[in-house]
Amino acid sequence: MKQLRSAIIMVKLTRESLAFAYQAIVVNKLRTFLSLFGITIGIFAIISVFTMVDSLEKNVRDSIQSLGDNVIYVQKWPWSMSNDYPWWKYMNRPQPTVEDLNAIRAKSALAKNAVLCLQVNSLVKFQKNSAPNTGVMAVSNEYEEIRSFEIAQGRYFSPFELHSGRNVAIIGSELATELFEGTEPVGQTIKIGGKKLEVIGVFLKEGKSAIGENSHDNLVLIPINYAKTFVDFRRVGLWIMVKASEGASTIDLTDELRGILRTVRKLKPVDDDNFALNEISMLKQGIDNIFKMIDLAGWIIGGFSIIVGGFGIANIMFVSVKERTNIIGIQKALGAKNYFILIQFLYESVLLSTLGGIIGLLLIFAGTLIISNTSDFSISLTAANIIRGLGISAVIGIVSGFAPAWSASRLSPVEAINSKG
Repeated sequence: MKQLRSAIIMVKLTRESLAFAYQAIVVNKLRTFLSLFGITIGIFAIISVFTMVDSLEKNVRDSIQSLGDNVIYVQKWPWSMSNDYPWWKYMNRPQPTVEDLNAIRAKSALAKNAVLCLQVNSLVKFQKNSAPNTGVMAVSNEYEEIRSFEIAQGRYFSPFELHSGRNVAIIGSELATELFEGTEPVGQTIKIGGKKLEVIGVFLKEGKSAIGENSHDNLVLIPINYAKTFVDFRRVGLWIMVKASEGASTIDLTDELRGILRTVRKLKPVDDDNFALNEISMLKQGIDNIFKMIDLAGWIIGGFSIIVGGFGIANIMFVSVKERTNIIGIQKALGAKNYFILIQFLYESVLLSTLGGIIGLLLIFAGTLIISNTSDFSISLTAANIIRGLGISAVIGIVSGFAPAWSASRLSPVEAINSKG
């Protein structure tokens, strides 16, 4: 019974305190606006920074995910170069070759799929329409087993087309729109470097990649055996993508690939590797460090805005206490306890701060809708950032309002009633 009675008293106290706080907010509209404006700007600043950073991070991680977590890239150049290794040694390394690919497929026990790739830029034409400097990517078989994508129209290459090097192509959705302007692309003939190719498929739109890697949207995909007819393999950057088998770690696969490539390239035990084995974890580690620094910068930048808003609320709450000194004295004379006065002003401060935070979040939400609908960059206000914004608002309300509320609760009833404030 005692606990129930205490709970009922707390409910009544909360209701009365909220009523006092609401009344003070409604009556003093200019003061309320100034308080809301400060905290709204603060929450808008800090949460908009986190929203942009989170959206950018998601975009980057999704782009990396599309490359494959369990894929090793055999290349001439490493993704992170060592200062102890002379640059001219990198220059003298040979490109990955078909022989490297065949050796990996024949000898690797941990590799599930392997594909040889190259990419060049070329003019792509259809009748009178053209797309200059378009990425043309050539691949061997098993590319579809490693790189995730979907075909919106038509189909993918058949094994015969890949092995025989047929003059067929799959194009990106944006390139299809640019070249064909509403005409059905599948079955049409395009020209690349003067060579005619039949379009057999169109990729589903992927959106721009945040890590610089070309998505399929503006790409032409062709069989690598056909690319030999107009591309000098010695002058382009080839690479091999190797996907690990189920249960095999990329560390073990990397060690195995190193042994296979050193053998096929006839390297002596004392010779350095003349190839690079790159994996997505290298990018992820760098990205994790970058976003930690960006998050820290976000807290610093937004923190100043929040502090300014907090000082604004504290200042206005002191004014509110001064104006209501007589009322506080009357409440105390009627038996109001110190904690009732304290909670009353804290509720007002928290209510003001939280309301300002909600307005700031609504502005951010409106901004995310505008950006997402007018650009290719996808941005969203996450539940975590909503909770973070409301939590920061409530904490700022408590911190900013505590000193004014404490001073109000310590007032002497006689002095407060006789005050001219």
